[in-house]
Amino acid sequence: MLDELLERVAGRFGRVEPRRRIRSFVLGLLADLPRKNCWSIAEHAGDATPDGMQYLLERAVWDTDGVRDDLRDYVVEHFGDPAAVLVVDETGDVKKGNCTVGTQRQYTGTAGRIENAQVAVYLAYAGQAGHAMIDRELYLPRGWTTDPARCAAAGIPEEVEFATKPALAKTMMGRALDAGVPARWVAADEVYGADPGLRADLEARQVGYVLAIGCDRRVPTAAGPMRPDILAANLPKGAWQRLSAGPGAKGQRY
Repeated sequence: MLDELLERVAGRFGRVEPRRRIRSFVLGLLADLPRKNCWSIAEHAGDATPDGMQYLLERAVWDTDGVRDDLRDYVVEHFGDPAAVLVVDETGDVKKGNCTVGTQRQYTGTAGRIENAQVAVYLAYAGQAGHAMIDRELYLPRGWTTDPARCAAAGIPEEVEFATKPALAKTMMGRALDAGVPARWVAADEVYGADPGLRADLEARQVGYVLAIGCDRRVPTAAGPMRPDILAANLPKGAWQRLSAGPGAKGQRY
């Protein structure tokens, strides 16, 4: 199946060398390595140095967005489900220094605290048959987008502007839904649930959503605006229905 997918994206590479190297790189990412970087992946591929892997990521010319679209179509072909869920979340990579694009001191769930990190927002597709990532957007803090010289030195195009994480999520979900990706729901945490523009866009598209909100927010009820934690605490036990979120390592996750 890996060869099938790589054949599909082969046309996104202008030269045969990066097309061949991407296979070794993906196999390295899938391998059971204690740590994954260009050194360890190159060693797994049998290379004497990491130069080739670094060149692939830093300087080789290939259509990254085209590969993204090919991957998305591949996932839908295998996992497509009209009742599927689009899941949005961000993750961070802890970094040293400040030259890596988007790196600054910011909260990252990877470390569970504020760290010097690079953060990206990801979109996953989850259906009955399986789940996989289908899109990504790098989060650029204002400290980067307001510094043209720094952006230029890092190779960031001049037209790139600051976008919040919910805005990046809206862009990715719109891209998927406009491409005909079958999905009935969107799920995300409080970072995205707090954004009214994201909710309004999903309602306009008539796509359901389950987005977390803070307990101190007020939601409209028949009795007027109310905090959701107070609303939930006042509901009778009979109003609740206990369901499973699927099987886990210790049985059903209720």
